[in-house]
Amino acid sequence: MRRLKFKTAAVFAGLAALSLVLLGANLFIGSVRLSAVETVGGLFSGDAIIWKIRLPRAVAAILLGGALALSGYLLQTFFNNPIAGPFVLGVSSGAKLAVALTMIAAAGAGRALNSFSTVAAAFAGSMLSLGFILLVSRKVGRVSLLVVCGVMIGYICSAATDFAVTFAGDADIVNLRDWAMGSFSGTDMDSVAVMAAIVPAASVCAFLLSKPIGAYRLGEGYARSSGVRVGLLRAALIILSGLLAACVTAFAGPVSFVGIAAPHIVRLLLGTSKPTVLIPACFLGGGIFCSACDLVARTAFAPTELGISTVTAIFGAPVVIGIMLRRKRGEAV
Repeated sequence: MRRLKFKTAAVFAGLAALSLVLLGANLFIGSVRLSAVETVGGLFSGDAIIWKIRLPRAVAAILLGGALALSGYLLQTFFNNPIAGPFVLGVSSGAKLAVALTMIAAAGAGRALNSFSTVAAAFAGSMLSLGFILLVSRKVGRVSLLVVCGVMIGYICSAATDFAVTFAGDADIVNLRDWAMGSFSGTDMDSVAVMAAIVPAASVCAFLLSKPIGAYRLGEGYARSSGVRVGLLRAALIILSGLLAACVTAFAGPVSFVGIAAPHIVRLLLGTSKPTVLIPACFLGGGIFCSACDLVARTAFAPTELGISTVTAIFGAPVVIGIMLRRKRGEAV
């Protein structure tokens, strides 16, 4: 037991340290390279490059990456499916479509959406997608077919979004093309303030559900016998996962594979499935994953910037393939 606690503490310390290292790297590495001294000085002097461009983007990558990983963990718990995630199940695509349509409608009416309105639109879209997935899950017994249905929903929503954006003539809507590919660029401190209000609150709520989640993972019958109100827990899992995924999509567009890969990576590092440990670890792991991928997206082919989903797919897809192969071997045994 003591050895397990030491391992857990060591992993958390390593994750926290790596988060700080990547935060610093994202602050001083860019088209204008700054030294560590210049970066620290810029933080205290209010340097425009630091405070208006790099710091909001770096903080957004950590917050939204953590939100994606936690959303994926909650969906994996709800569906008892190791490859469930907001991107795979079409939740992110539904949120993207809702945001795009809302922005186009607002632009047509001569209005601009604020951050909370954008998150609300994304949340509505994510809930519609999740509602459809829940209906399908009652008709489809096999988990693999459920995932296929989610992927199809994602394709339909993405196609509808591309169609709407292509024929949108407003100059402000042109920026939707970059957003629809997934990107942390253009994030400002006002947007970060909204993220900081929503993501930590939803994450704390998820952590407070750790005990009933642990019972639920052992089976609905066991959870009920332990006094868990399964219906309320399932509703909470759906609402929290949808809200977290919606917040990511509202500010950064759809970001792929983080919600699947990060929970499995931290589970392997920790060697445990306890929700009290995995939930905060997922948040840290998702933030690290997105911070590292965003650094690659900005610098690998500078001054050309890659879409964040391009990089997360490169590093996240192999993890998903490994999960599926491992699951297949387990079934064969």
